[in-house]
Amino acid sequence: MTDTPIAAQLADLTQRRARLETNVVPLPDRTRVFVVANQKGGVGKTTTTVNLAASLAAAGAKVLVIDLDPQGNASTALGAAHRVGDPGVYEVLIDGTPIAQVMQQSPEREGLYCLSSNIDLAGAESELYLAVARETRLRTAIEAFLAVAGREFHYVFIDCPPSLGLLTVNALTAGHEVLIPVQCEYYALEGLSQLLKTIGDVGKYLNPGLRLSTILLTMYDSRTNLAHQVASDVREHFPRETLDAVIPRSVRVSEAPSFGQTVIAYDPGSPGAVAYQEAAHEVARRGAAVPASEPASGE
Repeated sequence: MTDTPIAAQLADLTQRRARLETNVVPLPDRTRVFVVANQKGGVGKTTTTVNLAASLAAAGAKVLVIDLDPQGNASTALGAAHRVGDPGVYEVLIDGTPIAQVMQQSPEREGLYCLSSNIDLAGAESELYLAVARETRLRTAIEAFLAVAGREFHYVFIDCPPSLGLLTVNALTAGHEVLIPVQCEYYALEGLSQLLKTIGDVGKYLNPGLRLSTILLTMYDSRTNLAHQVASDVREHFPRETLDAVIPRSVRVSEAPSFGQTVIAYDPGSPGAVAYQEAAHEVARRGAAVPASEPASGE
């Protein structure tokens, strides 16, 4: 039978794969620095960071992922060494070590790099409170890195911890654009107002160029009315920022990090991988279409 729901889903997935293979993904004229943030845990923040980064690298971009979460999950997914004592983002923030000296190329693919973190970073928050220029240390490091790397790197993604502390403030101060993953479940918008206030405060006092550019719906289950309602609510509140692409609930997406991979490498033809590639291509097209000087949506 070709008219069953499963057959229809497979046919749709095949068509989407074919479109991805023929897509020409534009590269930005200057490095885009994304802050991936949501103080709620379990919304797919790290998963989104690494899979968007891997998708863009697969499309020909050169991408750096900065793992700013002491749990180090982004480092794990990208196959980067991050045991206690391995140099990484802690040394950059606290000791002023240049990013280029401690970043690692992901074994997954060429053009994909990681500035790793480990549990040492958990202590950085308290150390930063007593440090000079405590909110701007990451920005200083990224600006110094890009001054040398120039246009060699097309994207930097900063994976934030699930909190609004000094590490996240450092990320927001360093970034150009904020990307918020929103899960299609109960209380999806709960706490988002506090994150938006923090973004506004950082934009006002520390980083006037910061803008909320992207919202990505994650953990979408098309079989439930709840998912449809949440998606509708988010699109109503953020019509310009919300991507058309939606990330479904996916076992393969969840499995991939345990193998030290993104789902883009682990199972590139799976629905979750295809959805992340579609989201990445949409992010790239939006960046090419909107001049950097244009006022941000949502401002």
